Amino acid sequence: MSAILDIQNLSVSFGDKEVVSQLSLSLEAGKTTAIVGESGSGKSVTSLAIMGLLRASIAADQLSFQGINLLSISEEEHRKLRGSGMAMIFQEPMTALNPSMRCGDQVAEIILQHTNLNRKEAMERALELFKEVQIPNPAEKLKAWPHEMSGGQRQRVMIAMALACSPQLLIADEPTTALDVTVQKEILKLINDLKTKRNMAVLFITHDLGVVAEVADDVLVMYRGQMKEFGTVDQVLYHSKDAYTQGLLECRPPLENRPKRLTTVADVMEKRTVNRQEVHSDFQRIEKQDPLLEIDNLEKWFPAGKTSLFGTAEVYKAVNQVSVKLYPGETLGLVGESGCGKSTLSRCLVHLHEANAGEIRWKGKDITHAKGKELRALRKEIQMIFQDPFASLNPRSNVSQILTEPMLVHGLFKGQRKERAKYLLKRVGLSTEALHKYPHEFSGGQRQRIGIARALAVEPELLICDESVSALDVSVQAQVLNLLNELKEEFGFSYLFISHDLSVVKYMSDHLMVMRAGLLEEYGRAEEVYKNPTSAYTAKLIESIPKINS
Repeated sequence: MSAILDIQNLSVSFGDKEVVSQLSLSLEAGKTTAIVGESGSGKSVTSLAIMGLLRASIAADQLSFQGINLLSISEEEHRKLRGSGMAMIFQEPMTALNPSMRCGDQVAEIILQHTNLNRKEAMERALELFKEVQIPNPAEKLKAWPHEMSGGQRQRVMIAMALACSPQLLIADEPTTALDVTVQKEILKLINDLKTKRNMAVLFITHDLGVVAEVADDVLVMYRGQMKEFGTVDQVLYHSKDAYTQGLLECRPPLENRPKRLTTVADVMEKRTVNRQEVHSDFQRIEKQDPLLEIDNLEKWFPAGKTSLFGTAEVYKAVNQVSVKLYPGETLGLVGESGCGKSTLSRCLVHLHEANAGEIRWKGKDITHAKGKELRALRKEIQMIFQDPFASLNPRSNVSQILTEPMLVHGLFKGQRKERAKYLLKRVGLSTEALHKYPHEFSGGQRQRIGIARALAVEPELLICDESVSALDVSVQAQVLNLLNELKEEFGFSYLFISHDLSVVKYMSDHLMVMRAGLLEEYGRAEEVYKNPTSAYTAKLIESIPKINS
């Protein structure tokens, strides 16, 4: 069978910097090839070069799509191929979708651009596509704006747009990275089903080898622009020969045990001896203590946008009668899908939201309505590490200012703030040279380390990690999780660790709570919740975790 896509010795350069070097692959109809690697490995650059969306120097012995030489065609010819012959699903649908256009109009726009259908026919075709990608209430959702859709629904709209003109090649660039495990499973199944039904070739880009095991026929592993390994899923995942591939496989948090330290890619590539000692939570010690934090029937409401016949505003209970305890020195894991109330609960604890009902007690004292000096003192003791380190760091401040500002606000370390900032940087694994740099000069993992250092600056007793590793590659994620555990051991603080990734939460946690639609679905010791869930919803979350079967 002839290849839909044929790449031989592709190289891509920005100025003097070569970011993809001598890459070769071919892809047939009805097959999925996954490109795997960390951020900066050249995965997305390769896909953009195929799509003709790159302003760079591109050279290849062969770069052809259905026999068409992509290097010799004009920009207009390449534009006509996009959408009709080849299409792309991007990582972040909220960014990729036009916020000023209704979702149905965005799909219809593609159809009108590449076919002879009129607007009415294009909207009918868009409705068919919404049904095909299983968007609930498709006729209603055609009229919805992107912000009115959930993350999974927005990604389905992106898939509908990509399929609008029946392309022969579908490029999916990290299409499930930002999604919950249950939604991720649905999207992966959908892409697989559509590939089979339409006999498409799929180029699937990801950093998660667990996802690769679910979708791919062949796997290409990239590292710093070069191909490290290529073969079938069985060859690469179960009989890998390259140290980098083995490192990617080993740095994933294991589900069957809980090592004290996760293996990193660097450990494997540099052949370091890794201590695989397991850790077990000391529940006798933990549960005998007085709770550090107690949440009792907590509720947080938001207006639902509707008013009843008698003028009473309806409310949506984002957090609904949640009760839980967090003990000194422990990690309490909080898991659930987007919209379940995880982040709202954490923001109530630090008074970024004010609770509507219930009680929050800190060291036995009611802090539900803390204000003024009491609230400022509380914020020194409870700090947050946010999901997006780029958005949570001031782009106009250098690292020295970012780290010393909390000390200044709370009147700590007078005359020693610069030295304290240097110590914190070293402790999170960064050079003191970083003090005079700005956030945009760092990688995602480095920015998250700066966010951790900032949280540590005021010596808190509780750190709330709100999806703090969700945006990171699995290799960088392992490094940050190791760092968080080392810091907890050294400084003796507690964590509220929030994530939609149950494998990460299970690895980090002593106790585990599961939230769904604002309610506490399940609570217990992490290992017991994972092995014997009492809730069908928790069991569904566990079953949805992408696994590489040994």
